[in-house]
Amino acid sequence: MPVPQHPLQAVVDACAPLKFAPLPDIRTAQFQAASDHPGAEHWYRADLMVAEGAVGALFDQITTHHGPGHKLPASTNLLRALLREPIFIVSAGIYLTGRAPLLDADHLWFPWLPGASLGTPTLTSGRVAVLPDDPAAGHRDAVVVADEAELDRIAAEHLVGAFSPMIDALHAHTRVGLRTLWGWVLDTLHFYMLNPARFLGRDAEAAWTRAGRLGDALVEAGAVTRARPRLFPFQEHHPRGTWAVRGTCCFEYKGDPEHGYCTTCPLKCDTDRRTELQEWIRNPALAP
Repeated sequence: MPVPQHPLQAVVDACAPLKFAPLPDIRTAQFQAASDHPGAEHWYRADLMVAEGAVGALFDQITTHHGPGHKLPASTNLLRALLREPIFIVSAGIYLTGRAPLLDADHLWFPWLPGASLGTPTLTSGRVAVLPDDPAAGHRDAVVVADEAELDRIAAEHLVGAFSPMIDALHAHTRVGLRTLWGWVLDTLHFYMLNPARFLGRDAEAAWTRAGRLGDALVEAGAVTRARPRLFPFQEHHPRGTWAVRGTCCFEYKGDPEHGYCTTCPLKCDTDRRTELQEWIRNPALAP
């Protein structure tokens, strides 16, 4: 009898056509979609990394070797290194397949590489929340939930459970506010539904609305935020003429003043933002 396809396979396959798809490595007994990490000096498991007090030490080593010197952008840079791929697989997974990978701190690993940097995060659990009518509902790694609201709730609770200890440790070490750190997570969650929608030519507003429901569940699960991101239409009648504005600044401009505000920065003037985005449409080579 053929082995049934793992629920995560549909998520990985759905992300394959995307130009930007920062998936974590996946290494479980039931599913493998991993690349090697040659030369990894050490592996940190998320829960043990916090228990052993390593978050502050990693922050200090990375910023000493690579900067930036300002703690605000350095903090969001560390979040990006730790959480970008885990957020993407949950957010894009829900949007593209209706399946929610369930993250746990004891199954989330980070390779420490030579040169003081973190490699691609690795998941060692393949548990996925699915709806009752999902073809994967009978799989041993599937967690069947009643409806979409329950799927969002359980996904958000796992996100908060996995991320809170790391975010709390980073806050304690840097004194950067929890609303700033969780704001980065909430913004990224929204963009990781919007990005696939734009690339695939789907309805950006519908993707944003779907992200908002997951964002609501994240806040309900304990994420503290100051502001929500907002959709930003900048060119009518164009399939990619909608982008978004973050609710929380990532403070990159403090580490690189010559660069100025990012295109999605809430501190940037909307008139300048619109001009820049319209230039991307005219000349896609300029787009990031």
